[in-house]
Amino acid sequence: MTPDWTDEQPIYRQLRDKVVTAIMEGSLREGEALPSVRNVAVDLSINPITASKAYQELVMEGLVEKRRGLGMFVVEGAQSKLMEAERTRFLNEEWPRVMEVIRRLGLSAEDLLKSTGGGQTGRTQ
Repeated sequence: MTPDWTDEQPIYRQLRDKVVTAIMEGSLREGEALPSVRNVAVDLSINPITASKAYQELVMEGLVEKRRGLGMFVVEGAQSKLMEAERTRFLNEEWPRVMEVIRRLGLSAEDLLKSTGGGQTGRTQ
């Protein structure tokens, strides 16, 4: 994780989001230990209380668990839980805006498929 903080939201929230992204992308796997609060604080030059607050939020969300004497671990099912929440958020919040732009521009399904290489993911023309 890199300390590229913004002023848009509190640092603990940004750290929480970085951990969530790592879980979703698979760089932090289910059952894997999170870096210790002390290590995160030193590595990212933040207050340990800030790191602890981010981790506590993840615990409250049911994404990580604290194991006494061992640290914080990603729980089983965390990635699928996050992916489902992100899919729901996208479909409810972003997709309607995307559809409005598509309608406004008069794009057809064929136009959209052509722009993505005939529907093949990973290729653009």
